Amino acid sequence: MKLTLRVWRQKNADAPGAMSTYEVDGISPDMSFLEMLDTLNERLILAGDDPVAFDHDCREGICGACSLVINGDAHGPERTTTCQLHMRSFRDGDTIDIEPWRASAFPVVKDLVVDRTAFDRIIQAGGYISAPTGTAPEAHATPVPKPDADFAFEHAECIGCGACVAACPNGSAMLFTSAKINHLNVLPQGAPERETRVLDMVAQMDSEGFGGCTLTGECATACPKGIPLPSIAAMNKEWLRATRKARR
Repeated sequence: MKLTLRVWRQKNADAPGAMSTYEVDGISPDMSFLEMLDTLNERLILAGDDPVAFDHDCREGICGACSLVINGDAHGPERTTTCQLHMRSFRDGDTIDIEPWRASAFPVVKDLVVDRTAFDRIIQAGGYISAPTGTAPEAHATPVPKPDADFAFEHAECIGCGACVAACPNGSAMLFTSAKINHLNVLPQGAPERETRVLDMVAQMDSEGFGGCTLTGECATACPKGIPLPSIAAMNKEWLRATRKARR
């Protein structure tokens, strides 16, 4: 395959950025998108040019590090992570636009790499269980109804990639935050901090400068792990419950 790549290049958050055009050929349809970028970078290095900076780690669709907007879609045309997107999703001769996440809360570090530590600070605000539990308990020591266990697992699948923010026209982090709140609040282990968790995490999310949610649904469409849109409604109910209890 021969492709034309239009790649966002930017030295840092304060420097102006622009799209640069590169031609690559000899690309196998079985390559992953990141392997294609590796091929581009090998050629740039051999030519004495600065390689394109992009985030990656596990390359197995687990860590959420690979964060790219490809032809206007978070993670590209398939509902998967960028590292699991293969070049057979494109056609020979295509022009592909590659950009970083676009959100004020995710400043550009360099080229396609953005700073997503805002997500870490939301987690630090309450996305954990602080009770000392010692070693792992017997699996059946604390009964959990299957619907609750399924609900918790569904939300625990969130990998924090940020595709929901990148896809949202408002740059909202509601889907991410709701996933992290809901998967703990529904379990017995998360019950002691149920109210403080939702209040603290939502407050931190707002302070990070993420936009408001208008329920356009783009976040759920882009999520590679399929976190459902009703997750936001469940979080809003938790927030209202905690707010009313705090006022008593």
